[in-house]
Amino acid sequence: MEDQRKWFSDYFEQYRSHLFDESISSQLIELAQRVAATHAAGRKLMVAGNGGSAAIASHAAVDFTKAAGVRCVSFNEPALITCFANDFGYERWIEKAIEYYSDEGDLVILISSSGQSPNVVRAARAARDRALALATFTGFEPDNPLRALGQPSLWVDSKVYNVVENVHQIWLLAVCDRVVRETARIRVAQGLA
Repeated sequence: MEDQRKWFSDYFEQYRSHLFDESISSQLIELAQRVAATHAAGRKLMVAGNGGSAAIASHAAVDFTKAAGVRCVSFNEPALITCFANDFGYERWIEKAIEYYSDEGDLVILISSSGQSPNVVRAARAARDRALALATFTGFEPDNPLRALGQPSLWVDSKVYNVVENVHQIWLLAVCDRVVRETARIRVAQGLA
């Protein structure tokens, strides 16, 4: 029983150490400012990933749209994924979604636990080629290729999928909550709320 308690204690400590790492705050602030600027310019967010990261992208897209009033889409529609993967190859489906759905001034947020998913890395390069703002969420190795492409580039120092994915979700939704709060503050200052 004591070994099990220690295991859970150590496991939860991984979450605590990453969630409350103050060094990440400046990157979260930068991302919140980019989201707000994208919204103010009448542009949208596009969020994508694979597997658990795709679920995070979908959740974030709904919260940014509904709670923050920031137009946000995720590419987690099965028909879109299978059609684009069939027509362009799996490694290019997110890249092609960005090509088809992006407009000048949009912000792309890409999520990959390992930062090595070929389709996500290709999508990041495509976003940069289109001069779109790009933020990335990764984990595992610090020198992963996706991390090198984002600005900001939020990285979790863990190789445990559950830790990386859940920290990504909390960080991304914290950015959403910050945008919600700032939007509410502005509306009150303008006498609109």
